[in-house]
Amino acid sequence: MKLKILFLCVANSARSQLAEGLAKSLFGANAEIQSAGSEPSGTVQPWAITVLNEIGIDISKNSSKSYDQLSSKFLAELDYVITLCAEEVCPAMISKATRLHWPVKDPAKVPESQKAEAFRIARDEIKQKLENFRAEIRF
Repeated sequence: MKLKILFLCVANSARSQLAEGLAKSLFGANAEIQSAGSEPSGTVQPWAITVLNEIGIDISKNSSKSYDQLSSKFLAELDYVITLCAEEVCPAMISKATRLHWPVKDPAKVPESQKAEAFRIARDEIKQKLENFRAEIRF
């Protein structure tokens, strides 16, 4: 049975997209990873795509989506729901999955001149949290 993880945020355009790309890279075919938002923006932040490309991960085909667009089978079988909101109200969903909260500052909310650095910081922070999580669950 595959490990099933959902990364949840508000817009599903930056942090949860970074987490989805990083987790797919880290866990590989042994896990089913999705991301979604409570109020999806409809687009993935270009900087999220750029900073993951810098480390060899391609999320250019990802889309910003609501969790009600995910398959009911995936949602019913979730092992973990990981929220990444920091300064805003995190979305909540009814699930038997273990809930984890990893507050990460929204890199999309900084001025344009600071976005590259903010997205790299968010990427590296999420990557570290994922590596710690993988070690914790011995995956």
